[in-house]
Amino acid sequence: MGRWEPNARERLATAALDLYSERGYEQTTVAEIAGRAGLTERTYFRHYADKREVLFDGSGALQELFVNAVAEVPESAPPIDAVTAGLDAVSTVFVGRREHAVRRQAVIVANAELRERELIKLASLSAALADALRLRGVTEPAASLTAEAGVAVFKVGFERWIAANEERTLAELMRESVGELRAAIGVGS
Repeated sequence: MGRWEPNARERLATAALDLYSERGYEQTTVAEIAGRAGLTERTYFRHYADKREVLFDGSGALQELFVNAVAEVPESAPPIDAVTAGLDAVSTVFVGRREHAVRRQAVIVANAELRERELIKLASLSAALADALRLRGVTEPAASLTAEAGVAVFKVGFERWIAANEERTLAELMRESVGELRAAIGVGS
């Protein structure tokens, strides 16, 4: 594939995940990623700020989708129902992407720097959700608690979804996790 061909961003992301999976994150250079994608390092840095960000490229769009879904729920709905609507919305992004998610998560789990980056992204998501809930009139500490619970449900549901032999959809696992949370705190579904 030549440099002038379309989908440079996707080609770089695919090359990075392939190389990280084959060699490990630390052992892979940006030059190698660009070369595997048939592109230059300069092109890489036009699309991604650093070597890590290629794995977290969709986090901004995911956060926006989650927050917008929370905002669209009628204000009369309890905060947990708004967050559940957000979880339903983000689950759609992962349809047909389980194998990619499994590979990506294996790379992240194998590297402390990437685990740290993932935690930062999740903290950002929680803060954005808390802001969205406050805009709906949810007071503190309920807004922050509900946002953190939503992120916890997302993490637990995602981890269950990528587990070996799991056949349920991410949406099913998220809904089940919300149900477990509701049961744990004694709130009906």
